[in-house]
Amino acid sequence: MLVEINFDGLIGPSHNYAGLSHGNLAATSNAGKTSRPREAALQGIAKMRANLALGLNQGILLPHARPDHAWLAALSTDYATATPALKAQALSASAMWAANAATVSPAPDSQDGRCHLSVANLVTMPHRSHEWPGTLAQLRLAFANPAFAVHDPVPAPFGDEGAANHMRMANGHASPGIEVFVYGTAGGGFPARQRREASEAVARAHRLDPARTLFVEQSETAIAAGAFHNDVVAVANGPVLFAHELAFADRERFYADLTDRLPEAQIIEVPAAAVSLADAISSYLFNAQLVTLPDGDMALILPEEARSNARVWGWLQLMIAGNGPIRQLKVVDVRESMANGGGPACLRLRVVADPATVDPRFLVNDQRLDQLAAVIERHWPETIDPNEIGNPALIADIENARIALLDAVGIVGLIDSLPSS
Repeated sequence: MLVEINFDGLIGPSHNYAGLSHGNLAATSNAGKTSRPREAALQGIAKMRANLALGLNQGILLPHARPDHAWLAALSTDYATATPALKAQALSASAMWAANAATVSPAPDSQDGRCHLSVANLVTMPHRSHEWPGTLAQLRLAFANPAFAVHDPVPAPFGDEGAANHMRMANGHASPGIEVFVYGTAGGGFPARQRREASEAVARAHRLDPARTLFVEQSETAIAAGAFHNDVVAVANGPVLFAHELAFADRERFYADLTDRLPEAQIIEVPAAAVSLADAISSYLFNAQLVTLPDGDMALILPEEARSNARVWGWLQLMIAGNGPIRQLKVVDVRESMANGGGPACLRLRVVADPATVDPRFLVNDQRLDQLAAVIERHWPETIDPNEIGNPALIADIENARIALLDAVGIVGLIDSLPSS
């Protein structure tokens, strides 16, 4: 029984605003502000509860060990003596954005009939480049069943940032799909983080049919405006593509290729004249979860910021009033994640699989979320000022909080001890 499971990254106790992600306007504009890790994590729990209430399948990915002492040791330093920049990069909680954890190709798309996951290398940003060993260890534990194939990252220098630059379209989750890999070549003053070579390597590893695989260039205009990942300007679900007019370098060619391979494709394009790139990016209109509900309706799970933008919300009301495939709007509060540059879609990795094949410790229900929330309320720091990241007492609290969480989940000593390759 293949269904879509959303694996949300649980926001870690080291969540802080260091402004490390060049090109991510929200992250850099909030650099130096005081973060609220406890509130952030509880907002994530509430988002998962809301998904469960909609009848969706929900999983979790867990915070990484922070600071990353192994990474600092590889740089011949430690947390006590590292420069402030290295301290911030070693402490980053950015693994919370599970859309960057991996690229996922469900079993119906692969020639060997397995669900393939390739961990993202994230080499473009130093603070994220050391995430992949921790992510890979979790993926190998969560998806140890032979129904899955979990792959090492594409080697540097070919930047790969995972599902945030990948879309799958199909008539249903269990039907063969069209996989769309979006890459960048230029971004004005900002880096294009996804390389075509990386996307092609992932497609080969996943044993995809070339006739049902598209490689599409993201527009330089979108990247330069702050769309550091494709999922900031486009999202797909089932046969529906929801995208900004300026998302792609050659949208007419893409749309023609897509409809040729999937005649049932429905394209909802938001005109730039109605919603500017600036409004789309600041509201994270497209960094929404586009999901199919149990009754067959499609819903868009949006951040509160989308409702607060009159132009964005007005356009959405017009869309819902029509007879299109997206029938419902659901608003969630993920302000702490938004302030650091990630919306509802950034926080989740979509995996189409039989839940019975997934390690149950990575699946959640309301009771499990109650348990996790209790750990967070007891152990997560209430606030972190970036000036405090060198405080040994804070670091001890962060490390102890994560251990308490892993203990509650039942995997203490497992994911940190697994080999990284």
